[in-house]
Amino acid sequence: MRAIIIGAGIAGLATALRLHQIGWDTLIVERAAQRRGGGYAVTFGGIGYDAAEHMGILPDLLTKGFITDELVYHKPNGERRFSLDRATIAATTGPRSITILRGDLEAVLYEKVEGHAEIRFGTTLSAVDQDEHGVRVRLTDGSTQEGDLLVGADGLHSATRALLFGPEEDFLLDLEHKVAVYMLDKRPATIAPGATGTLSSRGRTAAVISIPDGRNVAFFGYRAAHARPGEDVTTELRRVYGDLGWIIPEALAGLERADSVYFDTISQVVAPSWSKGRVVLLGDAAWCVTLFAGYGSSLAVGGADRLGTELAARPGDVPAALTAWEAAIRPEAERKQKLGRRVKGVYAPTSPFLLWLSLLPLRLASLPPVRRYMTRRFIKG
Repeated sequence: MRAIIIGAGIAGLATALRLHQIGWDTLIVERAAQRRGGGYAVTFGGIGYDAAEHMGILPDLLTKGFITDELVYHKPNGERRFSLDRATIAATTGPRSITILRGDLEAVLYEKVEGHAEIRFGTTLSAVDQDEHGVRVRLTDGSTQEGDLLVGADGLHSATRALLFGPEEDFLLDLEHKVAVYMLDKRPATIAPGATGTLSSRGRTAAVISIPDGRNVAFFGYRAAHARPGEDVTTELRRVYGDLGWIIPEALAGLERADSVYFDTISQVVAPSWSKGRVVLLGDAAWCVTLFAGYGSSLAVGGADRLGTELAARPGDVPAALTAWEAAIRPEAERKQKLGRRVKGVYAPTSPFLLWLSLLPLRLASLPPVRRYMTRRFIKG
C-alpha cells in the first residue's frame, strides 16, 4: 500500500511515520523549498502525548521540550503586573504534557521519517483523479504519482481541500485575529534567560519567549478583520504596535533580520466531511482548531496515529477506514474548536476590564492553595 501525503509539516510527517509503522510506503510532497524551523511554543498533551508514546517518539520529544522558569505579565510601559513561577506553570499544564516549539516537534518527526519515506520539496498538488482501485495525482513539478491513499496535510490554506472539496471560502471561519511569529537573533535584555514576558493592550498581545537553549521567539497576536491591501508584515506590525514601549521596538527591529516569519489570519476550518473516496484531510487542513484552543499539534499527531490504526484494522478497505477514523477524531476536534471560539474574546482584550478578567484565573493559579489543588487534580486524573 502506498500513500501520497501533501504537506511536510507536523500532520504530514506524523502520518508518514505512522503509515511506515504499519507497512505502507509514502511519498511526502511539500510546497516550500526546504524545512521550516522555529515557530511558536505549544503545549503538547492529550491524545497527542498518548500517540507520541504509542509511536515511540515521546523520549525524543522530551529531550526537545522545555520548562519556562517564569511567565511575567507586563504593562505596556514594561512594568510588571504579576508573574507565574515554574511550579505554577507546571501545575497549569499537568504532568502528561510537553512545552515545545512547533519546529522542534517537526524536527523529531522528520528525523524519524527520513530514510523511510520519499520527500519532495518545492512542489505541490495540481490535479487529482481517483476510482475504487486507487488515486492518481499530478504535481506542479510535472510528475504523476499513483497510490492507494491521498492525505491532504497541507495546512489552513490546503491545496488538497481546494481541489477535492471546494474553494477555501466555503470552509474558513475567520476569528478576526492575526498572528505573526519569528525567531529573534538575540534576547532582549529585560527578558531573563528561560523566561517569557508578555503584555496585552487594547486588542493586542505581544510576547517574547526565551528558550533555555538560547533561542528566542517573538510572538504578536491582535484583533484584525482582514489584512490591509499591499501591507507587508513589517509595515502592519509597526502600525499596530508602534505606540507600545517595553521590548516591542527591539522585537520589531529583530523582525527585519528574521530568516522567516509566520504571518496569517487566525481562522478555523469547518468541513462537514474530511474524506472523499480515497482522499482524506488531516490536521489544520481538516479542522484547524487555532492557537486559541492550543491543541493543533496534539490533534495532528493523535489524528495521524489513529489513521494508521484504522487503516491497519481494515486492510484493503481505505474508505471504510477513513469513515471509522473520522468518527473517532471528529468529536475531539469539534470540542477544541468550540473552546477556541469561546476564548477568542479574552485572547487580546479590548478594554482594561476584559484584560483584568482574562488574567484573573492566572492570578488565582499563582496562589499556593490553588496551585496545590490543580496539582492534585492532575495526579488523580
